[in-house]
Amino acid sequence: MFIGSRLREVREKKGYSQAKLGELTGVTKVSICGYELGHKTPSAEKLDMLATVLNITTDYLLGRDQVGEYVSEEGATYHYSISKEEIKIIRELRKRNSLYHKLITDPKRTFDLIELKLNK
Repeated sequence: MFIGSRLREVREKKGYSQAKLGELTGVTKVSICGYELGHKTPSAEKLDMLATVLNITTDYLLGRDQVGEYVSEEGATYHYSISKEEIKIIRELRKRNSLYHKLITDPKRTFDLIELKLNK
């Protein structure tokens, strides 16, 4: 199910007007407004174009992501999401303070050590 409020949220965070987003995706301002209000649903092609232009996943626009957030690095803004399974892993990891601390301070080395241990 397409969630128009997510489209609006991302569009506004990117600083795009409905007209500008329409121009970038090849649809009218009226269509963008219709998507955001839930009166219209974009085709698969338009959904993909919206996600590409906004630098998000189609899953996010379809309401399939559990958690979504924006991160800015080196002048670029990225959207990331976390699945339910990943949330479970993080919750379990936080229960193990020593391992959690090692992963936070040196993730590559810690994962390399875990992998070595598992492959023995």
